[in-house]
Amino acid sequence: MQGDLRIVGDVAAAFCDVVADAWESRTGEVFTIALSGGETARRCYEALARHADTPVDWSEVRVVWGDERCVPLDHEDSNHRLAQESLLRSVGPVAEIHPMQCDVADAYDRLIAGIDVDVIHLGLGPDAHTASLFPESPALDAPADRFVVPNEDPLGNNPIPRLTFTRAAIAAGRTVVVTVEGASKREALDRVRSGEDVPAARIDRPGVVWLTDPAAAGS
Repeated sequence: MQGDLRIVGDVAAAFCDVVADAWESRTGEVFTIALSGGETARRCYEALARHADTPVDWSEVRVVWGDERCVPLDHEDSNHRLAQESLLRSVGPVAEIHPMQCDVADAYDRLIAGIDVDVIHLGLGPDAHTASLFPESPALDAPADRFVVPNEDPLGNNPIPRLTFTRAAIAAGRTVVVTVEGASKREALDRVRSGEDVPAARIDRPGVVWLTDPAAAGS
């Protein structure tokens, strides 16, 4: 397992601290954050929206997504909708928003390849996938010069086709943070920690921050 495993009492609050640290150390004029999906992400974004001490100036933030389902942006399963509801409607106008849509995969790939992403937020699925890099899926072996690719779950656990960051895109992130909550994720996290060849264990980014609560960590 690469990176820094932090067992914390409040994953969402710890996530806010990671984003604040990345903001304070930013190097570009525009700060880019790649958002995720799922209920842990929702809690993280709600916390970030109400975090009174955050130094982030959202008018200088570019928002992108690390993965998305091939559904309309307002669909209940859309990561875009989740981010709008939990974060973006609360923080006011941002510098740029780039929704990830499956009919513009190549354009999104060029976008991500051409920018520096300051924070990449990832989650961990029960099958140890991260972003939409599923076990045995073609995206795990995407070429090193591809940053965004279409992908499907060959095992059928996640039936909706997706777009996803590749391993190369994740490796290029300045700060990569994975948030993991709950006993239901303990087995998946154990597989990553033990070095099993699962998608989340293939994150090739020294210094990746793993934020987990005691239930997920088994402590």
